[in-house]
Amino acid sequence: MFTGIIKDRGTLTAISRKGGDARLTVSSSGLPWSDFELGESIAVNGVCLTAVALHEDGFDTDVSVETLSVTGLGQLEVGSPVNLEPAISLGERLGGHLVSGHVDCTGTVTSRAADARSIRLVIEIPAEYSRYVAKKGSVCVDGVSLTINEVSGNCFEINIIP
Repeated sequence: MFTGIIKDRGTLTAISRKGGDARLTVSSSGLPWSDFELGESIAVNGVCLTAVALHEDGFDTDVSVETLSVTGLGQLEVGSPVNLEPAISLGERLGGHLVSGHVDCTGTVTSRAADARSIRLVIEIPAEYSRYVAKKGSVCVDGVSLTINEVSGNCFEINIIP
C-alpha cells in the first residue's frame, strides 16, 4: 500500500526489453537505498513494482506486458523523470490517501489552466472507467494522490497545488 505522497523524483536510467516485458533501472539520490531489501514494493509513477535488484543509487524492476499496456510506463524513455514512493509500513503515518498502486487505465490531460497558486487539470479517461470516478473521491495521477473537484462524463478535474 502507498499514500500518494511522493517521496522522491528519480530518473529512468535504463530500459531492457524482454519479449513483451521490460526491465527498468531507476536512479534516485533522495532515498536510503541501503535500507531497502529485494522484493520490496516501490511505486513508480503510482505503479506498484517489485525491486529485483538494488543499487547504491536505485533499483531494477521487471514490468509485465499487462502493466505496460495499462499504464504510462511503456511510453517512458531513458532519462525520463519518475515519481517514487516506497510502500508504507504498518503504523506509519499516512499523510495522503490509501493507494494500492494497481493501475486501471491511463488518461489524457485535455485542459490545463492556472487556478490561483495551483494548476487545474481536466483529465479524460476511457468511458468504461468513468463510473469509478466520483466528485470529492480520490484518484492518483502519476502516483500523486488527489481529490477530484468535478466530474463530467468521462472527464474529471483536479488541482495540483504548489
